[in-house]
Amino acid sequence: MTARLSDIAAQAGVSEATVSRVLNGKPGVASATRESVLAALDVLGYERPVRLRQRSAGLVGLITPELDNPIFPALAQVIGQALTRQGYTPVLATQTPGGSTEDELTDMLVERGVAGIIFVSGLHADTTADMTRYDRLRGKGVPYVLLNGFSPKVRAPFVSPDDRAAMRLAVTHLAALGHSRIGLAVGPKRFVPVLRKIEGFQQGMAERFGLSSDESEALIQHSLYTLEGGQAAAGALISLGCTAVVCASDMMALGAIRAARQQGLDVPRDVSVVGFDDSPLIAFTDPPLTTIRQPVQAMGQAAVRALLEEVGGTPTPHSEFVFMPELVVRGSTASAPSSSRSPS
Repeated sequence: MTARLSDIAAQAGVSEATVSRVLNGKPGVASATRESVLAALDVLGYERPVRLRQRSAGLVGLITPELDNPIFPALAQVIGQALTRQGYTPVLATQTPGGSTEDELTDMLVERGVAGIIFVSGLHADTTADMTRYDRLRGKGVPYVLLNGFSPKVRAPFVSPDDRAAMRLAVTHLAALGHSRIGLAVGPKRFVPVLRKIEGFQQGMAERFGLSSDESEALIQHSLYTLEGGQAAAGALISLGCTAVVCASDMMALGAIRAARQQGLDVPRDVSVVGFDDSPLIAFTDPPLTTIRQPVQAMGQAAVRALLEEVGGTPTPHSEFVFMPELVVRGSTASAPSSSRSPS
């Protein structure tokens, strides 16, 4: 692909003359400006001229549970770009049902001499998993960072969205629209992010409607993080009289919309639906999905920063870095049906 100076200049926010100086290896360009031009090349998909290619500082493994859910490719892209800018080569390793496990992928990466590993939504998020696997990895001298899921048994930097705050945001939004019968569709209960979402949901329902834990527990359905899982969970919640459903992923939320339509209901006129992630393209669904946006950019960059500090021998605190999510209001939520409004 032939690089167009105008495209690169626009992407980097510099003049075409500056781009030309960088590409031709001319002096007189600030280091930060040069990096911006090279990053623009990468973003636009152009190959760097041979003389400008960095020698790899090493491999860094990135282990994800799947790529079907759009949030994982989005995180992988942010992490991969951040590693590349620091001179590292990202190696994406994805678990597959009936295929490679997290442990097998970890062993494969260690055998290839990776400088470190970033785990996304791995076994560290499973409260029933054996956490000594991470101690063994540290014993091999391989630093790592863990995204989405926290365990006090593991001595490492963790990066997470604030799942509790996310659910309180969703409940507050729906309550303001007049909904009082609000359901929660989440994944299996053994996962830390699920437990935290349940806590946040129950806190929100207690604050807004005075519901006890037992009362709000009746409005929670556990399922899989898939479209079909969301459809099953939401179908059950709608049958219980819920006029709004908060989902633990955007994929589940799309399933919830399907469930409502299967029961002859309109979204958002009869049932409001809130997702979680703000995955790419989710703004273009029918209706556009109201969702809780995970701060993917900030989380991915923080994970890379923490890992490279570990690699460089100046470890970051072995604690959890928690990032605030954001409510993005679109077309899948609206005022509660008048018959379901709480009396004022």
